[in-house]
Amino acid sequence: MKHNKRLLVLLFMIVSAIGFSQENESEKDTVSIANEKKLDLNVDIVSRYLWRGQCWGGDYVAVQPTIEYAVTPKFSLGFWATTNFKGDYFYPDGETAYKGYQEIDFYATYQLNDFLQFQLWDYYWPSVSKVEGVDNGFFNYGKDGTKTVDAMLYFDFSEGYKFPFNATISTLVAGNDYRYDADGENPKQNFTTYLELGYTFTLFEKSASKVLNSIELAPVIGAVLNNKAEYYSYADYDEASFVNMGLKATKEFDLGNGITMPLSLNYIHNGAKNNTETFGKNFLVAGISFSY
Repeated sequence: MKHNKRLLVLLFMIVSAIGFSQENESEKDTVSIANEKKLDLNVDIVSRYLWRGQCWGGDYVAVQPTIEYAVTPKFSLGFWATTNFKGDYFYPDGETAYKGYQEIDFYATYQLNDFLQFQLWDYYWPSVSKVEGVDNGFFNYGKDGTKTVDAMLYFDFSEGYKFPFNATISTLVAGNDYRYDADGENPKQNFTTYLELGYTFTLFEKSASKVLNSIELAPVIGAVLNNKAEYYSYADYDEASFVNMGLKATKEFDLGNGITMPLSLNYIHNGAKNNTETFGKNFLVAGISFSY
C-alpha cells in the first residue's frame, strides 16, 4: 500500500512538471477518492437490538455487520445482519419469544435529489430453532414466512441545505404483513406504515487546540400509523402509536488508516398504550462501531 502511495505521488509530480492545470489535477484527485470510497464496511456491537422501539433478541449483546457498495454515485447495494448467537427461540418459561434472534437483510438505495433517497429493504428473520407454523424458507413471502419487503423514503436536509433535520416514511409492501377478518380468515396485505422524524445537533465543537471532540446528539420520534397486521409486536393494533421516542449520543474516534470508531449511548422509550413488552418500555442501549 505504501509503494502504491509513493507511485501516485511520483505520477502527480510528473504531471505537474509537464504543465497540467491545477483544475485537472483536482479533478483526478477527486475521482481517485471517489473510487476508494465505493466499498463501505461497518461492524456494530450493541448491548441489545432494538428496531423502531421493538426489542428483538431480549437483553443479549448483538453483533451487526454492514457491507455497502456504491454501484454509481447515486445507486448503492448493501447487506446488513444481526445475531446474538443464542440458539434457543424461547426463554426458559417457554412463552417469552426471541431469546435467540437473527436477521439478514439486503437493500438498495437510490439518491433522487439532494435531500431525498429511496430505499428498498428485504428483511429475512428466520427463527433460530424450529417453530410450529413458521416456514423459514428464504423465498417464502407468504403468511407463514419470515420475509418482508420495506419501501422507504428518507429525507435528509443536512447536506445541501445545512439543516440537520431528517424524516423517514416506511411502508411494508410485500411479505408477511397480513391482516385478517374477525374469523381469522381472508388474509390481506396491510401495508403497515411507520413515520419517523429526527434532528441532529452537535455539542462541544472542536476548539482551536483540538482538545475537545464533538458529541453528536440525535433526538427522534417514530410512530406506527396502522398496525392491524400486528407486525409491530409491541405497538397498539387499533390506533397510531409512538413506539420509538429517544435520544442518541455519539462520539467518534479516528483510529487512522481510514478506520473510525464511534461510541454511542441510546435511550429509547416505547409509548404504545397496549405495549406488553416483556422488558418494559424504556431501554438504554450502548454501542461501539468500527467503520472503514
